[in-house]
Amino acid sequence: MPKVYMVRHGRAAANFTSDRDPGLDDLGRSQAMQAATVLAAQAPLALLSSPLKRAQETAAPIAERLKQAVTVDSRVAEVPSHGIALEDRGTWLQTVMQGQWSEQSEALQQWRDHMAQCLMACSQDTAIFSHFVAINAMVSYATQLDEVLVCRPDNGSITLFEVQSSGITLIDRGREASTHIN
Repeated sequence: MPKVYMVRHGRAAANFTSDRDPGLDDLGRSQAMQAATVLAAQAPLALLSSPLKRAQETAAPIAERLKQAVTVDSRVAEVPSHGIALEDRGTWLQTVMQGQWSEQSEALQQWRDHMAQCLMACSQDTAIFSHFVAINAMVSYATQLDEVLVCRPDNGSITLFEVQSSGITLIDRGREASTHIN
């Protein structure tokens, strides 16, 4: 059964309310290198990434080490916040994270379902470079919890799932953050 290593991007150079697509800062690049070291021991791996810079930059060290390309897949992108002003995204996101999936808009529920379909389509061990809410979406999906916020994946942490014919099983939540998300 394929394993899916869902990696939260390294620390970004800017937060959710000040830049729609920041890259990594110095600590984030270090976290990406650390994740690459852990993932290298799991090779061979398919590599998928969110289209956002911080996720792709987190994927770069393992791609270089394995000498392979990273497939960009929008299904593992950050939680969609279309039409929400940059300065309003923080308040909006806090409201989403305090809620239940069953209370979310149809668009957010579809985003979560499409991401789950992406994981279930993995036919080989795969590393997916993604985001805080995306990892929460897959942990809640795998554990059949309705809460949006079910874990606090740290930057550069690796959450492990196993893909089975019956769905996705959570194996390990990975390292939890002790501070705010960004």
